[in-house]
Amino acid sequence: MLQQAIMGLGSVMLPAGGAMIAQEPAPRVGADRGVTLSPPELFAYADSARDSGDFQTAEAAYRALAENRDPRLRAEARFRLGMMLADQRHDYRAAAIEFRRILDEQPKSPRVRLELARVLALMGNVGAAEREFRAADAAGLPPQVQQMVRFYANALATRKPLGGSVEVAIVPDSNVNRATRSDTLGTVLGNFTLGQDARERSGVGLALRGQGYVRHALAPGANLLVRASGSADLYRRSQFDDVILAVQVGPELLSGADRITLSAGPAWRWYGTEPYSLTLGGAANWQHPLGKRMSLRVDGGAGHVKNRRNALQDGTSFALSAAVDRAFTARSGGGLQLSASRQDARDPGYGDVAAGISGYAFREMGRTTAVLGLAYQRLEADARLALYPKRRVDDQFSLTASATWRALQVKGFAPFTRLRLERNRSTVGLYDYKRVAAEFGITSAF
Repeated sequence: MLQQAIMGLGSVMLPAGGAMIAQEPAPRVGADRGVTLSPPELFAYADSARDSGDFQTAEAAYRALAENRDPRLRAEARFRLGMMLADQRHDYRAAAIEFRRILDEQPKSPRVRLELARVLALMGNVGAAEREFRAADAAGLPPQVQQMVRFYANALATRKPLGGSVEVAIVPDSNVNRATRSDTLGTVLGNFTLGQDARERSGVGLALRGQGYVRHALAPGANLLVRASGSADLYRRSQFDDVILAVQVGPELLSGADRITLSAGPAWRWYGTEPYSLTLGGAANWQHPLGKRMSLRVDGGAGHVKNRRNALQDGTSFALSAAVDRAFTARSGGGLQLSASRQDARDPGYGDVAAGISGYAFREMGRTTAVLGLAYQRLEADARLALYPKRRVDDQFSLTASATWRALQVKGFAPFTRLRLERNRSTVGLYDYKRVAAEFGITSAF
């Protein structure tokens, strides 16, 4: 087990054997309210309750110790509580919260970061677990531990039979329909006057995001993975509602340190409460470690798109992307992605080729995780649509800044804020727009 691989790193910040170094009296616990225990006595009391299966009493004692003014005692109490929650109560989300609180104060504790990565993997939050493994390497691991960690990290990611995540946010948006600000549209027939709904509209919406999966073991190193994901942007004026639902089924394969996932299934989209498109397709994903701190992810996909509104947009789509993620230090990291896509259509004016580059960087600051992302994409249509004087060529720029406030976390739900800035420059006025949107919401993985 990975647990055995990382035991050699010891505990948190206490001397070997976990001996307590402070003698400050601790809060009173247990049935005898007249007894005050020193920290060593209270640790022994909590450990005894844990070993006898009285987890409620043990948790109360550990949480009392976690209020101690000595940061080393707080860390040790939270660490023992997290280990009990993970290994004996199998409450991985609660355990992850305790490990994260330790790292907020002691970011260079590799043992704790590895335990956090382990429980994240057991929750099925593979991406977050891999980031923590890389961060642990950046903080420094003994060579004998590095080898075992890399071996077990990949296997842990395929153990949880089901899981998912959910995100809910209120979204003030300057341009809910990503439309032009101009009230006229240049065409080969002259300038057309655009209706109110075809121009930029602001509003406040509700954003819902969620995904879930079920994993079934087929053989050693092979699973069947069923995934469902969905998103909804909902507004008071329902003609701007945008809802997407997708289901994918396929094998998940392990080959050494590599993970390969193949999937196929449908995706539905509704816009303005009416069916907009149906896509039937498949995708492939390959993840490969590049040394101790870096990983490579390659995604490819293809699908046939049936447009319910305009049959001239029916066609086949192809997409390919490659991304590299790296841990810079125990508390920071980033990544870079290159992407390309091809969409053909019955009318070449709706077909296009696009390519883009994006990057992100994150930094943990106390109990807040801040992320900054930048992206650029260029799109060129295959031909000019008959109505417009120019072939469509877009240059899209976007900036995203977000923060997750773990200090306000309640039962695994943490608040977040996110700011999005978009600018799309287009040779066709209908697609030329600016957008500013803020999100205030909560997020959780389960």
